[in-house]
Amino acid sequence: MVEHALLVSVANAERQFLVRSEGELHTDAGVINLEILRALEYGSTITTHLGTEFKVLKPRAPDYFRHLKRTGAPMMPKDIGTIVAHTGLNNNDIVLDAGTGSGIMAIFLGSVAEHVTSYEINSDFARRAAQNVRCVGLTNIDIVEGDVLEMTSETEFDLVTLDLYEIVEAIGVVKEYLAPGGFIATFSPFYEQAFEARRALARFTQIKTFEVIEREIQFGKRGTRPATRVGHTGFVTIARA
Repeated sequence: MVEHALLVSVANAERQFLVRSEGELHTDAGVINLEILRALEYGSTITTHLGTEFKVLKPRAPDYFRHLKRTGAPMMPKDIGTIVAHTGLNNNDIVLDAGTGSGIMAIFLGSVAEHVTSYEINSDFARRAAQNVRCVGLTNIDIVEGDVLEMTSETEFDLVTLDLYEIVEAIGVVKEYLAPGGFIATFSPFYEQAFEARRALARFTQIKTFEVIEREIQFGKRGTRPATRVGHTGFVTIARA
């Protein structure tokens, strides 16, 4: 039974909707009775009352990034991918995430790791993140409304991710809870904050800072060229205990 689905138009892949199997979906291409999804399997097609076909796909983290409601600016998939790749995140890892925002990072991490605890000091952001996690259906993510600078824990974390302003103070707190050989990964929008992160991580090993530039290639009637969207979002610094 399909409970959550990404509906993608067979004719135009840019027309897509993230839905639950309840109620109706009203689109410019017609109305879909979402109750029908419960009798379908992923990979099936569903048709609007106007005859437009949509493919029923199982949502994945990039789909949630695109469609979930956001608060603030979430870390981009290209930066999240860098953290996952350079820390070797796996399904045995316990993760601490701070600066939850909309919960996008926590959802990406929770799709891989055994468990994620994510701290968010802003109550509105924390509520939105908790709603997004419930929408996704991941049960291995805990959204904590609170200040990571005041946290205490008996858990050792294999990976700590930090996307917040008080980067130096946060590193000073969370490093006490890092498992031997574990990683801290920070995201900094400005050079100055990246410098501060590196100084705070000076006693760690394997310290690397990345700027990940992404350029999508656009294919059109006039020709093929890189997209003009600016690729810079910030700097990812990764260090190992």
